[in-house]
Amino acid sequence: MRVVEVHRSGFALKGDGIEAEMPPDAAITVGDWLLFNREAPSESQLLERKSLIKRRAPGHDRREQLIAANIDTAFIVTSCNADFNIARLERYVALAFEAEVTPVILLTKPDLCDDPERYAQEAATVSELVPVVVVNAKSDAPVEVLRDWCKPGQTVAFLGSSGVGKSTLTNALMRDDAIETQAIREDDAKGRHTTTRRELYVIPGGPVVLDTPGMRELQLTDAAYGLETLFSDLTELAASCRFRDCAHDTEPGCAIRAAVERGDLDADRLERWRKLDAEDRFNSETLAERRSRDKSFGKMVKQAMKAKKSR
Repeated sequence: MRVVEVHRSGFALKGDGIEAEMPPDAAITVGDWLLFNREAPSESQLLERKSLIKRRAPGHDRREQLIAANIDTAFIVTSCNADFNIARLERYVALAFEAEVTPVILLTKPDLCDDPERYAQEAATVSELVPVVVVNAKSDAPVEVLRDWCKPGQTVAFLGSSGVGKSTLTNALMRDDAIETQAIREDDAKGRHTTTRRELYVIPGGPVVLDTPGMRELQLTDAAYGLETLFSDLTELAASCRFRDCAHDTEPGCAIRAAVERGDLDADRLERWRKLDAEDRFNSETLAERRSRDKSFGKMVKQAMKAKKSR
C-alpha cells in the first residue's frame, strides 16, 4: 500500500479497497510504500525508499520534515514574474540532488511577461545538469512538453511557491480541473495557499503526480552531497586553492577569489554557496554536537578570562 496523502491530522493510506489513517508523527511521508498491517496500522512495515526529499521543519527545534518519498523527477516550478528567485531555485535543486531525484526547472506564465527567454537564460545558470522548460500551465502544452519525464511507472512532483501553477500543471496532466486553483495577487505576484496537503494523483496510462502546497520556508539539512553537486564548479575550483582549509576570503593563493577577480565567477553565486553551506552545516549538527561545541567554547572563554585576570 502506498501513502497517497499527508495532512495535519495524519496520513491517508489507500489501495486494494483499504483506507486507513496513520498518526501525524509517524516516520512516513507521501509516496512511501508500506506492508500494511490491517489489524494494527501503526505497526505497518516501511519498505526501502529509492529517494527521500526532506527539509528542516519550520520552527526552532531543527526537526526534519519529510516532504516526499520514491519520487523520480522533481519539477521545480517558478513564474516569469516577481516570484522568480535564483537563490530559491538553488535550494530546491540542492534538495533534489541530495535525494538523487532528477530536477527540472519549469518556468510558468510566459504569456504574462515581455521576455520569458530572459528568465530561461537566468534559470540555466543554476546548474548545467538541470533542464529548463518554459511552459504555459493553462494551455495544452504541459502533456507534450513534460512527456519525457511523465511516463507510466514514474512518480513526479511539482515543488515551488504558492501561485506558480503547480496545481494547474497537475490538472493539465490529468486533463481535468479536479484540483482547485486561485489567481495570484497582482501587486506582488504572491500566491494564495489553495493546496493544503501533499497528495498523489494516479493518471491512467501516465505517471503518478504529487501536488504540494507552496513552501514559504525551505531550509536545508543533511544536504552536503546536493550542495556539492549543485556547486560542482566551485568545489572543483576550491581544490586548487593553496590551503586545504581555505575560507575563500583573504587567504593567499585562493583559486575561487582569483576567479571572482577575473570575472569568471559571479561573486553573488559564491556568497549563496557560502550561505547554503553554513546553513546546512548548522541544521545538520545534532543537539549533542551542539551542546559539546557550546560547552567547549564556554570553557575556552572562561580560561581566557582567568588568564587575563592573572596578568
